[in-house]
Amino acid sequence: MKAHLVENEQNVVVGQDLCTIDVDASADSAAPSAPAPQAPTSTPEPQASAPPASPAAHAASAPPSIHPSSPVSSPPFSKTPSSIPSATQPPAPKPAAAPQQAPQKIVPGSRTERVVPLTRMRLRIAERLKEAQNTAAILTTFNEVDMSKLMEFRSMFKEDVLKKHGVKLGYMSAFVAASVKALQDIPGVNARIQDGSIVYSDFADISVAVATPKGLVTPVVRNAEQMSLVEIEKEIAFLGQKARDGKLALEDLSGGTFTISNGGVFGSMMGTPIINAPQSAILGMHAIQKRAVVVGDKIEIRPMMYLALSYDHRLVDGREAVTFLVHLKNNLENPSRLLLDL
Repeated sequence: MKAHLVENEQNVVVGQDLCTIDVDASADSAAPSAPAPQAPTSTPEPQASAPPASPAAHAASAPPSIHPSSPVSSPPFSKTPSSIPSATQPPAPKPAAAPQQAPQKIVPGSRTERVVPLTRMRLRIAERLKEAQNTAAILTTFNEVDMSKLMEFRSMFKEDVLKKHGVKLGYMSAFVAASVKALQDIPGVNARIQDGSIVYSDFADISVAVATPKGLVTPVVRNAEQMSLVEIEKEIAFLGQKARDGKLALEDLSGGTFTISNGGVFGSMMGTPIINAPQSAILGMHAIQKRAVVVGDKIEIRPMMYLALSYDHRLVDGREAVTFLVHLKNNLENPSRLLLDL
């Protein structure tokens, strides 16, 4: 005997009981016993042979527990009716499967609404973001970076990197490496407040925000300070694929010291990212746009990107936040500094 303790589609937590099973029960004890056949008292007279019974007659004489028109028990979490056809009726056509969460076309004048339960991931994201807003004193400072030299650097080496290392050279590895250099110069941005004390990390575990169909996740590139640009790129590609496949483990998401979020891939020009608690800061990247800028005494068209650093003012002062972005800007505008450890 089995008794279900939760309903279908109900959210559960780790360790929650789902059902109870009576191991002492048996199928024989649950089924009603059939009456024993009675012995005939006399030999019946021979009768003329009867015509063969029709299928309907066989169905009528079958025991109730195996009646062909009775539905067959479904699995515990299934809502699909039995596909065994009735002996007296043709099988009903199967309904077409409805698409899952298919976007509905909005009809002018329509005022219908749909209610979709929040997933546990979305609930957890909401809890963490609201916790950060309620706890940290969040401020945001901005700067801009000329991407000309970094784009030339990538264009020069991306084919060789792909051929030798099997990975596409993007911009994120340079931003991670530049952030690591800036974190080493401004250690407060790589710290956190814990139990009334400041915890400074001598390593750089960089959380890289990845958008998935189920929500935003931040897998961690661990010990990024010990990695080359190619090694960082490989790790980002590996973690990103795990995130899109829904195969990230808890250890892939925990323990970051600093976060980078790239809203530019969606076209964002400027924004103020929310700190990934308990970290003290997060860097927001934005879209690369050609703009007229002053270079020396001339006006030139350059590919520019706005940078945003949101930080916890309880731990990081404005001077440190601005200095961090200036260091980051210098390293990105001169990518050779990343290779020479300057």
